[in-house]
Amino acid sequence: MLSRVAQSIYWMSRYFERAENVARFLDVNFRLMLDLPSGMAVQWEALVRITGDYEPFIKHYKRATRETVIQFLTFDTENPNSILSSVRAARENARSVRESISSEMWEQLNRIYFRVGDAASRHLDAPEEFFEEVRLASHLFIGLTDTTMSHNEPWHFARLGQALERADKTSRILDVKYFILLPSVADVGTPLDEIQWTAVLRSASALQIYRQQYGRVSPLRVVEFLVLDPEFPRAIHFCLRRADESLHAISGTPQGTFRNSAEQRLGQLRAELDFTRVSDIMRIGVHEFIDDFQVKLNGIGTTIHETFFATRPIQPSQSQVLPKADRER
Repeated sequence: MLSRVAQSIYWMSRYFERAENVARFLDVNFRLMLDLPSGMAVQWEALVRITGDYEPFIKHYKRATRETVIQFLTFDTENPNSILSSVRAARENARSVRESISSEMWEQLNRIYFRVGDAASRHLDAPEEFFEEVRLASHLFIGLTDTTMSHNEPWHFARLGQALERADKTSRILDVKYFILLPSVADVGTPLDEIQWTAVLRSASALQIYRQQYGRVSPLRVVEFLVLDPEFPRAIHFCLRRADESLHAISGTPQGTFRNSAEQRLGQLRAELDFTRVSDIMRIGVHEFIDDFQVKLNGIGTTIHETFFATRPIQPSQSQVLPKADRER
């Protein structure tokens, strides 16, 4: 398939997944507003720090409040990672490859695009309900992608984009706990600590299945579940496995081997998690582990672009190179 088509499908999937996960970031704080003891403030500034957009945010809004953070992360068209910008980018990528995706996928993207645009034009009375709507729209789009596309090369590019974006955003949901949810070391192990970890699990749609597997909420088990679980769809390890499978399906390279730097880097990162224990993560520090993981994941994204999407000049073969005398005529 054309690299242009592959790139658009890959980014269509990444952007829609990004919109859903920004809604999840915001959902952490809305859940905490309901659960935290009265008089305890929910911090909003760190949500912008986690997305990596703090500098442009503070330049435009000056101060992080509930209203300014929601506006910036949800509807600000100058923020390329806002829900509105992400949905718009997903739709534009889909529009350029309509012949390669199903009509049901296109209709769903259009539907949520106009819904988000309508919400941007008026005051949100119940933001948490809107964020839930974005999440459900993304789930429907993923289901339509799986059930209305042939599971061939275009589908694998869509799954690759979704899996990498989800792995990144699950790591950032965990980082929410580091940045904003723990006011002091003294709160570790207290009921407040458990409330905060529960909010993280809920925002990853993981609380019910976590309790079935582990029972009581504990930091060690939450980290183990969201990072290392090989079966939960939002766990980082699971996402990397899916991405690796799709990458090899696209190139035709046998599993466990590599032919390009994208396969090499992704295989190395997947292998690291295959042989990582939660005690290793806790010894390094969750925040430090996540920082290192995100750097490596960004590197994988760069190599995927270089391998499949970057345009390169055609290099003439030796037989196509004219002798020096002929070039000078």
